[in-house]
Amino acid sequence: MRFRVTAAGILSLQATLSLAADLPAAVTQADFPPTDHDLVMLGRDLFFDPILSGNKNIACATCHHPSLASADGLSLGLGEGAVALGPKRHVGSYNVPRNRIPRNAPALFNIGAYEFTVLFHDGRVQADREADFGFRMPKNALLERPVPTALAAQALMPPTSHDEMAGQDEENPIAVASGEGRFAGKDGVWDLLCQRIEAIPEYRVRFEAIFGSDRKMHFTDIARAIAEFETFEFQSFNSPFDRYLHGDAAALTERQVAGMEVFYGEGNCSSCHSGPFQTDHSFHAIGLPQLGPGKEPGSYADKGRGGITGAPDDRYRFRTPSLRNVAITGPYGHNGAYSDLESIVRHHLDPIRALTQYDRSQARLSDVPVEFNDWGAMSDQEEMIRIAEATEIIPVSLSEGQIADLLAFLDALTDPAAGRGRLGAPQNVPSGLPLDLAD
Repeated sequence: MRFRVTAAGILSLQATLSLAADLPAAVTQADFPPTDHDLVMLGRDLFFDPILSGNKNIACATCHHPSLASADGLSLGLGEGAVALGPKRHVGSYNVPRNRIPRNAPALFNIGAYEFTVLFHDGRVQADREADFGFRMPKNALLERPVPTALAAQALMPPTSHDEMAGQDEENPIAVASGEGRFAGKDGVWDLLCQRIEAIPEYRVRFEAIFGSDRKMHFTDIARAIAEFETFEFQSFNSPFDRYLHGDAAALTERQVAGMEVFYGEGNCSSCHSGPFQTDHSFHAIGLPQLGPGKEPGSYADKGRGGITGAPDDRYRFRTPSLRNVAITGPYGHNGAYSDLESIVRHHLDPIRALTQYDRSQARLSDVPVEFNDWGAMSDQEEMIRIAEATEIIPVSLSEGQIADLLAFLDALTDPAAGRGRLGAPQNVPSGLPLDLAD
């Protein structure tokens, strides 16, 4: 009997040591670049100010609000032309949105950390030493000036999108420039927005104080300020899991520890959700149900990374999201196909079966008229086969108890302050335009 107890103890110790070897390093402030207070506060106003949209009616914060866990709570959001925040967002009285935004608004937690060098679901903004100014960008959005981070490069993009911020057709000069593909250069989207900002005395004075008065404002200055705010606002590394990694053995419950063992062991979750932020920053095809207008011109398909690289092996691959605060950042997937965390977990266990048995009520969509059929892809048998054939996840068998443990561990990735942000929304912005406010 003594031998059996000792053997069990040895096996338990070996399992503990093996798990410890798989756990990531604890996140610290050193994982983030330092931020400048004045630039953060300037970026905060710009992040919440509708002045950066063509019709002056939508801001970055509309789809990435601190009170909505840095996203919007919808599977596919409604951009320019809609009103209100989150699940309450609906069609306004004018400039009606034509379609939903084709992809889910991702949470922004820790996106300013040094290791985040690939952004968007398809990775169309990416650090690359061989690219102009060190970042690979879409062809019509090549950088004109240096930016310090991938996050600043990413911030250049939403104002150029018709559906997100620019506006439709010829509703305004920015929409016209966007429609003609003129993002850079004189009277391009970025230049027109800079003219707006420079015309507001408070913004002009603050930009000159930070960047100097000896040169003309450029939109990369605006993007840098927004990225500085996002880097500060959405830092989030005070979850029970963080405290556990810092040496507090009591930070996790027994069930959460058991779930951690599943995550880093039999569940194989960490093969993609690796590292300190639970992402390998790579691209994987996991057989997610496709809904919404898609990203292919004139189609409901979304080839993901394949639409950027053109490589057949990249079709239907999407960037691995970080799992920090995952329990409060649903819906899940590149198009928010699953509103329930348990459902997206179960999808990973047997993707093909989940794809064919998908419950459309999982999608969290505003009830609005749209041009594209939300379920065109799911009604197309050939497209469903293509999605299934690209799927690369090998099914995993877990017991109901293990699934419950895994969900408990995922809940332990939640920072208690994540649902409100570090600064939150300002009372007003220099443009004087009304803010989208949470209830």
